[in-house]
Amino acid sequence: MTTTSRWVGTAALAVVLGWAVSGSGVSVAALVQGRQGAAALIEGFLSPDLSREFLGDVAAAVVETVQISLTGLLFAALLGLPLAFLIAGNVQAPRPLRSAARVVAAMLRGVPDLLWALLFVATVGPGAAAGAMALAVHGAGLLAKLCAEQMEAVDPGPVEALRLTGAGRPATAMLAVVPQAAPGLASLLLYQWECNLRTSTVLGFVGAGGIGQELAISLKLFRYDELSTLILAILAIILVVDRASRAVRRRLGATS
Repeated sequence: MTTTSRWVGTAALAVVLGWAVSGSGVSVAALVQGRQGAAALIEGFLSPDLSREFLGDVAAAVVETVQISLTGLLFAALLGLPLAFLIAGNVQAPRPLRSAARVVAAMLRGVPDLLWALLFVATVGPGAAAGAMALAVHGAGLLAKLCAEQMEAVDPGPVEALRLTGAGRPATAMLAVVPQAAPGLASLLLYQWECNLRTSTVLGFVGAGGIGQELAISLKLFRYDELSTLILAILAIILVVDRASRAVRRRLGATS
């Protein structure tokens, strides 16, 4: 690439980025105009609501969030893992089934989880059930893709050796592919649970239950002291689950 080409490319990139920033409305003036709101927000964050009554509400919301994340993970695994078996190339599922599984998985993960939550809220009404189903459907698509890639990455030697003995496709998958991929699959499931916890806090803003719903209420009512307590609770959940998940993955040999 010549020097002129580099300069032209850099100038084009600068123009595109400038256009994007201008269109988004981000500016120093906007920050200055919002200084009063920022001051109120910071003041509330520095004085979280630690009253016994509100802490009880936070604890109930935390429990519901964990329930949503685990339920979403359970049904995502029940739907996503069979799809992953069909998609994985070394399982050698019949081509029509493999193609259909790829399309289904792509459709499930192609729709954002927030949109799935809106659809389920409209279907079953607001609450934890809508959040759990949204996480399950979107998570199934993600797990199908990631778990299939994990299974395809196993050592092909044992797989081919078992095939040479005359074992069929299901037996080869269960005896040669799955045992090798098991630590990685468990790691992916744990990671998906972490993602579910984070995502469920956002889904609550559209009525899908959990601590996110409490966040939305506090934010709409400008109760920044309550917002501070809820954010601290979310951080505590995520840190605890992250440390527990890392410890389990280390024991499984799936991470350092």
